[in-house]
Amino acid sequence: MKRIALILPRFSRYGGVERFGYNLSAALVDAGYAVDFICARAEDAPPQGVSIIDVGRYGLCRAGKLLWFVLAAERTRRNGNYDLTISLGKSLNQDVLRIGGGPLESFWALSQRAWPAGFARSFKMFRRRTAPVNLLIKYIERKQAASDCRMVCVSHRVRDWMIDSHPSLSGRKIDVFYNKPDLSLFSPLNQEERNLARTEFSLSDNDILISTATTNFALKGVSFLIKSLAELPANYHLQVAGGRNPSKYIKLAEELGIADRVRFLGKVEDMPTLYGRSDVFVLPSFYDACSNSVLEALACGCPVISSRDNGSSYFLPEERIIDDPSDYMKLAEMIQVAAAEDNGDPFQWPDDVPCGIDPYLQLVEELLNK
Repeated sequence: MKRIALILPRFSRYGGVERFGYNLSAALVDAGYAVDFICARAEDAPPQGVSIIDVGRYGLCRAGKLLWFVLAAERTRRNGNYDLTISLGKSLNQDVLRIGGGPLESFWALSQRAWPAGFARSFKMFRRRTAPVNLLIKYIERKQAASDCRMVCVSHRVRDWMIDSHPSLSGRKIDVFYNKPDLSLFSPLNQEERNLARTEFSLSDNDILISTATTNFALKGVSFLIKSLAELPANYHLQVAGGRNPSKYIKLAEELGIADRVRFLGKVEDMPTLYGRSDVFVLPSFYDACSNSVLEALACGCPVISSRDNGSSYFLPEERIIDDPSDYMKLAEMIQVAAAEDNGDPFQWPDDVPCGIDPYLQLVEELLNK
């Protein structure tokens, strides 16, 4: 039986890359492989057949903890005599590298737009560039880019960012495998279910519900989404899913006189119902490798608006992609148009775009057969 190792600091089902790692480990076992999951801590029980190797993550700072993990994971990889190693994050050596986020330089350049220009933003960027953990991450990124491993990016946008930051990758084969929601969970509600979900929040047929989901309100443009709501008629409402302190954004809504039309829901367990009761899902993100929430909303039949610098916007029509997430007037106009349109047939996943777990299983089989 072929032996495969997965590398990721956290083993869990909460979080985009963590959930993917969990599902991939289960799929590899089902395909007949012996699977070890090398991590720093395990927060969930593994799928049947998956062995957890917890190497810990010790140190007095983030840089020390990351250095401990990558060295311990590398030692475990070498001693494990694996037939194939798949890294889902920061690692020193691997056969397959899944790149779930762009390089630091791209993230810094794009994400800084989420904060107003001035001393606070400049100081934030200074701290980012001088933090020891980021210097270590940049070293690992350069080492990974120079390796001969097979690279897989989660979106075409991430692939472009990688080539921009590491020109040596130009012309090299880099696969793009998009995430794909579990379609047994994320699917359109029937009319009765939708009516019930809207009644819970006292939404009438005349009300238009905008929703968004994020754990980083600043980066994902929530303040500009609130500002766009202030430009829309009084029957437009906004619901925000995400377990962060929303006090700053509630204050903004109060200042704009729309606090009664904005609800922060905290951490939402039942996301399909949120998408199902919504009329438009909007994620005006300044930076996003490939937002799962956009793909989930599409799978649930909800119209979606997002930004050019979100890898998931690859699946959106041009008229629903905003170039500047801070342009809240343009965003309000796009929301009104999307809410008024007949959306026609539900979103269909294109057959010619590799998505989900299956392309990884095919890649594993290809590499093991060489």
